[in-house]
Formats: sequence, C-alpha cells, structure tokens
Amino acid sequence: MNPNMRNEKLRGVFETLGFGNIQTVISSGNVVFDAYSSDVSALEARIEEAWPEQLGFESTTIIRTRDQMRDLVAKNPFGDRADTPATSLQVTFLKHELDVDLEVPYTSDSGDYTILAVDDRVICSVVDLTGSRTPDLMRWLEKMLGKEITTRTWKTVHRIFRKLS
Repeated sequence: MNPNMRNEKLRGVFETLGFGNIQTVISSGNVVFDAYSSDVSALEARIEEAWPEQLGFESTTIIRTRDQMRDLVAKNPFGDRADTPATSLQVTFLKHELDVDLEVPYTSDSGDYTILAVDDRVICSVVDLTGSRTPDLMRWLEKMLGKEITTRTWKTVHRIFRKLS
C-alpha cells in the first residue's frame, strides 16, 4: 500500500538505473526489464541501493532471468491443480539457495498448506483457503528461510512470463 510502490515510480527507478524495455506486471512490485549485465547479484545490489535513495524504503530485490522463468513454467510444478476458491497455488522465490533439507511433498501439521516442489531457489506450495484462520505458510517460510523471499501466485508467475515472452 506504499504510494512509492506504484508502477510508474517503480519504472522510474529502473529508467534512472539505465535498464531497457521496462514493464511492470500488475501492481505487485514485479518489474520486467532488459539489462546489459548477466551478473544477477550485482544487479540485485544495484537495485536494492536505489530503493531508499529514490523511493524512501528498503526492499529485497530478487531477480529471475527469462530462462529461469521459462523453465519454471515448463516444469509445471502444480500439475493438474488449479486455483479455486478453496486453494491458492503459490510460488516463493528465494534470494539465496535453500540451506535446509525439505522433503516434498511436505504438509503442515495443521494441513493448511502443502509444499509440492523445491527447485532452483523456488518453493511451490498449495494453500488451503477453507480454514477459519489465515494459513501460516508465509510465517513458516520466513522463520525457516529469513525475509529475503517473495511469494507470488502461479497466475502472477504466468503473467510475468507472458511479459518476458
């Protein structure tokens, strides 16, 4: 809800950093862009430095390449599952490699989420929306992995991929 996260302001930051073909994807903080460097860590650091300077907030930046997004969509980690009023398909992107062993599928003790796949700094989960309380997948992920993660719905991942294509 931060007004500095509006799409035009996000695009403006990327423009001042010299990136090309800048597009935002819905109002979710996702920015698709072209860069002349393939050093993802350096690009992430450069963008993270710009947030407080240009928009007044700090935020973790997690970059995925077109090839990584294509591979994720092609793997179709959710199989025949679909978003429904009862379930949400979610993809959590990690800034760093997972340093814990997690056997999948993993279902929470409460049964409100199941992790189906872990691959290439990505965790794919199905969240049960039928419970009376909010599923605690995000709390569990942050406790286990820290705050340098971001989660998007599978539908948003597809929207991002379409912009990249």
